[in-house]
Amino acid sequence: MVIFGGGGDLTKRLVVPALYNLSRNGLLPEQFAVVSVDGADIGVDTWLNNLHASMKSFVATRNIEMQLQEIDDKAWSRLTDFMHYISGDFTSAATYQHLAEQLPRLAEQYGIAPNVLFYLATPERFFGEIIDHLGAEGLADEDRAGGWRRVVIEKPFGHDLASAMALNARIGKVLREDQIFRIDHFLGKETVQNILAFRFANGLFEPSWNRDRIDHVQITAAETVGVEGRGAFYEQTGCLRDMVPNHLFQLLAMVAMEAPSSFDAEAIRQRKAEVIEAIRPIQPTDAVRGQYGPGAVNQTLSRAYRDEPNVAPDSGTETYVALKVNVDTWRWAGVPFYLRTGKHMGRRTTEIAIRFKSAPIASFRSTGVDAFGPDWLVLQIQPDEGISLQFDVKKPGPKVALAPVRMDFKYADWFPSESNVGYETLLYDCMLGDATLFQRADMVEACWQAVQPILEAWAKTPAMDFPNYASGSAGPSAADTLLAISHGHAWRPLGQPLLPYGSRGKAVREAEAGKAKSATASAAKPVTTRKSSKPAKAAPAKAAAPVKSAVKPAAKPAAKAPRKAPARSK
Repeated sequence: MVIFGGGGDLTKRLVVPALYNLSRNGLLPEQFAVVSVDGADIGVDTWLNNLHASMKSFVATRNIEMQLQEIDDKAWSRLTDFMHYISGDFTSAATYQHLAEQLPRLAEQYGIAPNVLFYLATPERFFGEIIDHLGAEGLADEDRAGGWRRVVIEKPFGHDLASAMALNARIGKVLREDQIFRIDHFLGKETVQNILAFRFANGLFEPSWNRDRIDHVQITAAETVGVEGRGAFYEQTGCLRDMVPNHLFQLLAMVAMEAPSSFDAEAIRQRKAEVIEAIRPIQPTDAVRGQYGPGAVNQTLSRAYRDEPNVAPDSGTETYVALKVNVDTWRWAGVPFYLRTGKHMGRRTTEIAIRFKSAPIASFRSTGVDAFGPDWLVLQIQPDEGISLQFDVKKPGPKVALAPVRMDFKYADWFPSESNVGYETLLYDCMLGDATLFQRADMVEACWQAVQPILEAWAKTPAMDFPNYASGSAGPSAADTLLAISHGHAWRPLGQPLLPYGSRGKAVREAEAGKAKSATASAAKPVTTRKSSKPAKAAPAKAAAPVKSAVKPAAKPAAKAPRKAPARSK
């Protein structure tokens, strides 16, 4: 594995920790070596010391979350004993000539087949040049090398439709499409991968997964962090380019795709491509942008985006985006998909929330129409991976009254926790040659095609109201208006597992308050009460958690190991 940019932040925070986790789990090949290519003029010892310091911090964080021990010396040595460093300029032919000399020598030294995975952990501006040099030195030529050669390319893959098409054309002169792995770490998360299994391995929900039963879909990726010292990068990129054509559209595609003919990589990617190509180009009237001002995030005072290092004091770069998306297929015609993502928001959460249409209310008129609401299915991707379902049931008692309840599935309840940064599965698939979770060239271009009208409009018309949301809030008020004027919809509160819709929450509060009051009175002295036929008074307008009904086994198996997925054929 050759990592261009081996001394960078991405390598230290994600790539190397992922390799370490693969090593701990015995998933690295027996014959495996890593070569870092970076511009910093340091030796291999200094590079490894820097990586070890980062790994200590990484493991310390996971110790709190997952009760891990210190660094597994055996797993770490499995990597460091076979790691090498080359100092060189990415734009210089001499760097690649030196690399071409070193790879055969290392392969012979360690008994490795001539298979190489090139990882481009560099800024976007180097992608095309690095691949040009790989082609010029024959490093990507499989016939010449005698083994497979694959290239992993990080996002952003282009910054608009024209640049994405140009980059695809440029790398296509050197690499075949099956050699290119456009990586998106969102797709390495367990719940994201589980979307396909949840939909197509169970017969319960798929018959209702269409415009006849689903009212709308909300996809949220909210972050509490700001730009984290990446002001120079973010000024050129912005929230829309950073999150929508890759992360959010990939989640949308997995929710909206048709059933594949098989779980072969190309069958799945074809279905996802069909969805993305069916996205109607999004008009500026269906988009809202925002930029965070000062405020408080997690009870800590936070500065405005314009006060971040390397950010212009009058910056017009968006740190929040909300979109209404239409997917023009038979299954989804008329069903809006609402997407939102932003930084410095009130809660960290990534979720897909599917709201089903309400059932006919005629049979329940006497219960009060306001206590009868829609059902929600929520796929929680982070921070706590799981799936929740909210629906109505009859409350105990002689009167017919409805209350919302929730059934929860949490990964942590059923499977042992594993340290995971989201890249483990993706790197493992790259080594196997499994492209299921990676985008094809046509998918990338279709994503940019969908947002191109917004990019052009925003470039011509700078925002006049920035900053327009406080740090620690749920985003700009215009995002609420976007949903309200569509179909009278509203965003789900950030971080709530499920939404107690309308006064259904009131019914729950009244029931809980009545139970607590009754218990207190009973403890004082015996009393006789008589139920009133009059409606209860409205409770104070405070948020209340819905009644929870957790779906768990009577006794969780203690010694049962998680079932391994079947091997994927190549």
